[in-house]
Amino acid sequence: MAAKPVDMPPMTYRFLGRSGLQVSSISLGSWLTYGGYIDKERTYACVKAAYDCGVNFFDCAEEYSGGESEIAMGEAIKKYGWKRNDLVISTKIYWGGAFGDNPVNNNGLSRKHIIEGVNASLKRLDLEYVDLVFAHAPDRHTPIEETVRAFNHIINSGKALYWGTSEWDADEIAQAWRYADKLGLIGPVMEQPAYNMLTREKVEQEFAKLYRESGLGLTIFSPLQSGILSGKYKDGIPEGSRYAQKNIEFIKGFWSETNKDTWNGIIDQVNRLQPIADRLGLKMPTFALAWVLKNPNVSSAITGASSVEQVYENCRAVAAVDKLTPEIMAEVDEILKNKPPELTMRW
Repeated sequence: MAAKPVDMPPMTYRFLGRSGLQVSSISLGSWLTYGGYIDKERTYACVKAAYDCGVNFFDCAEEYSGGESEIAMGEAIKKYGWKRNDLVISTKIYWGGAFGDNPVNNNGLSRKHIIEGVNASLKRLDLEYVDLVFAHAPDRHTPIEETVRAFNHIINSGKALYWGTSEWDADEIAQAWRYADKLGLIGPVMEQPAYNMLTREKVEQEFAKLYRESGLGLTIFSPLQSGILSGKYKDGIPEGSRYAQKNIEFIKGFWSETNKDTWNGIIDQVNRLQPIADRLGLKMPTFALAWVLKNPNVSSAITGASSVEQVYENCRAVAAVDKLTPEIMAEVDEILKNKPPELTMRW
């Protein structure tokens, strides 16, 4: 394992929304990687490298690699003897169908699946509780009141400390808070949406009212847009890269003749951002991550990494945030031309 660079900047920490919980600005996620297409030893090395850089937030989900990501995380905690109170561990509940003989009641946000899903996740993680539990998608077949009550039951049972949502829209989150307020219960503290230079509207516009009214915190995913913002695709699709993995479902459906112009347009935009990164002395992934962290409503940016070197590079972003002046942010907006209208947030 490559030694931690001596010039690695100290990690920064942010409060999770209006809560008193602090999470590392850069966190490590496990979708498609840990317990998936990289082996256990490399998984352990990446997790330890993140921990050594000050990362305290590790993000899992019941569905990631059929539950194997949770098993790998639990094994890493024991392998390195980390203290539980030094870690913020999350899981997400919704897509649990693979764990039952019958998909009925093994998906969604019913009281039954939330309780059984959390119990199964804790068993795989070999932990008594998770710090954060997310509703991994909105369940429009289950009343939101039932979902709010079920997550509060999980919290009251000591199996999770906070609950939140992922990929919910603003109205759904607001409705969950209305039920929580009415019933004297805990509402969703955090939301986990996609957010990056190319995907901005939900975070910068749709959620603006929620930051003010409910103190919503964000643990955003895909800060590099599945690697597109890393700059690795500027000359084509490298072998072994994310978009070369056509056995992955969302990528399999991506490649079609109709998407060619869209892809080329995106890559052209990213290529035009590269000179800004060069001028700041930053690698493109560091620049893209720093841009995400410039948003004060982002509590943590969930990153993926298949190598220790990637972990180190991701963590360097915390020292680059101050380089992104208002002038630099405006320059990015001019290139991308995707800043949401009537932006109510201030950078």
